[in-house]
Amino acid sequence: MSDIRSKFLEMLDYNVPGGKLNRGLSVIDSYKLLKEGKELTNDEVFLACTLGWCIEWLQAYFLVLDDIMDNSVTRRGQPCWFRQPKVGMIAVNDGLILRNHIPRILKKHFREKPYYVDLLDLFNEVEFQTTSGQMIDLITTLVGEKDLSKYSLTLHRRIVQYKTAYYSFFLPVACALLIAGEILENHIIVKDILVEMGTYFQVQDDYLDCFGDPEVIGKVGTDIEDFKCSWLVVKALERCNEEQKKLLYENYGKADQARVEKVKELYKVLDLQGVFVEYEKETYQRLLNSIETHPSKAVQAVLKSFLSKIYKRQK
Repeated sequence: MSDIRSKFLEMLDYNVPGGKLNRGLSVIDSYKLLKEGKELTNDEVFLACTLGWCIEWLQAYFLVLDDIMDNSVTRRGQPCWFRQPKVGMIAVNDGLILRNHIPRILKKHFREKPYYVDLLDLFNEVEFQTTSGQMIDLITTLVGEKDLSKYSLTLHRRIVQYKTAYYSFFLPVACALLIAGEILENHIIVKDILVEMGTYFQVQDDYLDCFGDPEVIGKVGTDIEDFKCSWLVVKALERCNEEQKKLLYENYGKADQARVEKVKELYKVLDLQGVFVEYEKETYQRLLNSIETHPSKAVQAVLKSFLSKIYKRQK
């Protein structure tokens, strides 16, 4: 039994705390801002931190399985969990163990709270949205069915909103709103702004996958080899001529470093770095304008805090 426990703890330590913990920390940060300077009790801090860790466990569950599906090599600067000796496909079950502990944690600490059912619904709904986004992402990259012509900003946005935006941006703030006594149905505008912010975040991720430093971002980008519906390839398709489009069709989605370099070189010729800089500038201003129309200064502070954390990030 002690051997099983030690293996479980090793899996937890390897997969849960290794990232930036932005999602988890955002719960406590958002809650503090919603309380508008009021001192939090120890119990309030504990509950906010507990929800933050639930989100980090959810994130770990997604990443463990995502790395297997993408056949990734590294994650957070170390080999993916499934690539560890004696792990392999046991990682699938490890991911499920991570996910199944979330309702257990919620039951232990929130069962008596009036918003307990809302928390359960929130985590279940966000998991459904995220796994649906992953499904859309995966079925667009099926081997033998690779077709760049179906890639568009509309498809990219749909994948991003479901796969990333809901759990990375809406979920932490929704948790903070619930423990602050708010009703989520009254905050649809907040949800829309956070989902838009999540889309911007994923565009940054797509950009860094190609142009970021692996030493800084903690992973080797594989979007080109994996035939991902990346923002970069969608923008390239919009901007390239017939000859360039032919080059893209011939080389995108091929696990050959020489072909990957050809795609990267085309991205540079098309000045996608400049296109991204302009996109980032416009998106930041649009989000800021939307935030400043919100009637609550406390909610504005939460949203501005999120935006400041991701604007011009390098990892």
